Amino acid sequence: MIAHGASVYFVTFTVIDWMPVFIEDQSIAILIESLKYCITQKDLRIQSYVIMPNHMHAVVFDANGDSNNLHQTLVSFRKFTGQNLSNYLDGKYSKAISSVLSGGNLEDRSRRFWQSGWHAEEIFSNKFLEQKVNYLHDNPCRKGLVRSPQDWRYSSAAFWLDGTSVDLPVTGLDWEE
Repeated sequence: MIAHGASVYFVTFTVIDWMPVFIEDQSIAILIESLKYCITQKDLRIQSYVIMPNHMHAVVFDANGDSNNLHQTLVSFRKFTGQNLSNYLDGKYSKAISSVLSGGNLEDRSRRFWQSGWHAEEIFSNKFLEQKVNYLHDNPCRKGLVRSPQDWRYSSAAFWLDGTSVDLPVTGLDWEE
């Protein structure tokens, strides 16, 4: 949950039951296009990110420092991507996958794509920001997917470490401590 007044967050969005959904271009494209929409239309800013096979991490903030707008943007993002990714999985995979999405106690919807919550952690210093960015960029290395953070395509590591273009626009942070 986003706290009132705080402006920069490290967030994690995890697929229900840790299903490896982000292993093909189309499912990742759904996620990236939705993030791009939030950037252009809802003032979302992404400082860094990584999309792993079953979750994503990002350091995010609202362009105007509006924590309420950031919260609403992330809620809308999760709802929209959850619906679209669920529909994609229904059309592409077996009914066993669909049953995972519709299983459990779902009082407010017929399917759940994302696990509840997003483990938002307020970024309160440059040191903490650096820790979180290093953590998310190193995630593919820790999982044995690549040797170097900038080798993982669905990450901002190549931008921050090599100046290489990445799939999402990233925005630097510069604040006084």
